[in-house]
Amino acid sequence: MTDLLRDPVIEVEDLALGYEDALLLEHLDFEVHPGEVFVILGVSGSGKSTLLRSMVGLHRPLRGRILLNGKDIVSARGEERARLLRQIGVMYQSGALFRSMSLLENVRLPLDEFTDLDRVECDMVALAKLNQVGLRAAAHKMPGELSGGMQKRAAIARAMSLDPGAIFLDEPSAGIDPITSAGLDALIRQLSRDLGITFVIVTHELQSTFAIADRCILLDTRTKGIIAQGKPKELRDHSVHPDVMRFFRREPDPAGALA
Repeated sequence: MTDLLRDPVIEVEDLALGYEDALLLEHLDFEVHPGEVFVILGVSGSGKSTLLRSMVGLHRPLRGRILLNGKDIVSARGEERARLLRQIGVMYQSGALFRSMSLLENVRLPLDEFTDLDRVECDMVALAKLNQVGLRAAAHKMPGELSGGMQKRAAIARAMSLDPGAIFLDEPSAGIDPITSAGLDALIRQLSRDLGITFVIVTHELQSTFAIADRCILLDTRTKGIIAQGKPKELRDHSVHPDVMRFFRREPDPAGALA
């Protein structure tokens, strides 16, 4: 459950993003609170993935700050930056599991790399994470033996392995069927509710957004910024901004501006 009384896990301040001479987004300001499921929305090309990459340290902003528990990952250097980034878990769109490793070995990898736990302890933690996503019985299977949805669950378990302050999911519903997607939505809500995990999710799936999001932001290609923030159902039902109304109601833009 979202804890609005505690300090934000993530604070984005006056962020500008782009590539070389091309400005993609600017003046981005928002917060993500402990235990919140926070969704980043926008049409293709609006900068969703670039924003996520910046928040996990893979893309350097043109300007602004990204604070993780009060520490700026943009200005941090060396070991301080590495320590901050270890407080982030990431599940990429494909899952990005190592195909030559079992699920247990995949989930154990960050523990082997970044902790002083011995092999038995690492296995115990990895099995616990797999159990939390419903995959303990598949611990010794290889990724290729599993469905796409199960691979994504395993990737979430790996992202959880170091008990990070926030977990980022890139298009978790991509490439899976609606029933599997609904199961993944239910898992995300359960992990947030029962374990207090903070999720930041990039998606274009409105049905998933309505099912899981506490709050969302909507990025816009025309203004190069955020045109809406809030609870997705409230934005759908009460926004008077024409572009926001069209997006949440899945209506075409007559001018083609959001295409």
